[in-house]
Amino acid sequence: MCTAGRGCFFILFLPFFFRMNGKIKIVECVPNFSEGRNEKTINAISSAVEGTSGAKLLDVHSDKDYNRSVLTFAGEPRAVLGAAFNSVKKASELIDMRSHSGEHPCVGAIDVVPFVPVRGTTMEECVSLARELGEKVASVLGIPVYLYARAAEKPERKELAEIRKGGYEALAEKIREEKWRPDFGSAEFSPKSGACIVGARDFLIAFNVDLDTGDAAKAGEIASAVREFPRGLGGVRAIGVFLKERGIAQVSTNLLDFERTGMHQAFEAVKSKAGELGCNAVAGEVIGMVPRKALLDAGRFYSHASKERELIEAAIRGLKLRDFSAEKRIIENRV
Repeated sequence: MCTAGRGCFFILFLPFFFRMNGKIKIVECVPNFSEGRNEKTINAISSAVEGTSGAKLLDVHSDKDYNRSVLTFAGEPRAVLGAAFNSVKKASELIDMRSHSGEHPCVGAIDVVPFVPVRGTTMEECVSLARELGEKVASVLGIPVYLYARAAEKPERKELAEIRKGGYEALAEKIREEKWRPDFGSAEFSPKSGACIVGARDFLIAFNVDLDTGDAAKAGEIASAVREFPRGLGGVRAIGVFLKERGIAQVSTNLLDFERTGMHQAFEAVKSKAGELGCNAVAGEVIGMVPRKALLDAGRFYSHASKERELIEAAIRGLKLRDFSAEKRIIENRV
């Protein structure tokens, strides 16, 4: 989807974090909402996080073509749990899936809510947070919830794509199948909100690559070549889309394990396949936050520099990252 920063960052954000047995406990949450166009709605959801004591909003990324917003926030576990529910509640009030359209696959207004252990906590604790949130979302808001990744209680639900298969449009029928009964809530389709997927996972890097073509078929072919199944890069999920707002095609990837397949490996694979199809990879884009090590690994691939700052700069150049601030987007610099 690493360790957090030390020294002055500890002190700067100490009020946000929780001590137990001498350890600071930090959990990250990265909910994805099916709204990327209405600024008033996006701001209201963001404010629901900012208004939760002990949770710090780190990043908000919205995209009109995907019609999707990704929020990143962190803090002590109970505060993050509270912020997650508050943002889900606000989104459920403001987003209506009956009028939704967008390029990104989704099953509901609050498509996916993952918890990620950062420091002083465990995956098991994040699984507990996911299950507690799922139960509360279903019982209080009446939204069916599926558990995925490390929180999944059924093997076929570990993969996010399997739960999303068919999307919101197929959910009315799918939810009534015994195999796809929700983990929490009734098997009744909610037209306004759809369903919500909640889980716990390790760090994931959402990394997109812009192409100098508007041909979505080429982007799809490149995505098929680089995604893990059936024979691409390990731990990589990918789709190809056309972005109407910008008039280009894009390969959108999730790197589930950046130690296994880094951003530089994904970018070079996309670039190579694009060349075979007569187009070029012209820019990289990170959605949300990225661990420092992922950039250092890329920097070592693109340069012989030894200093950390120079390696990060080399990574930004080599990956052609647009709209990227190392100070704001490297997670260790923020928590």
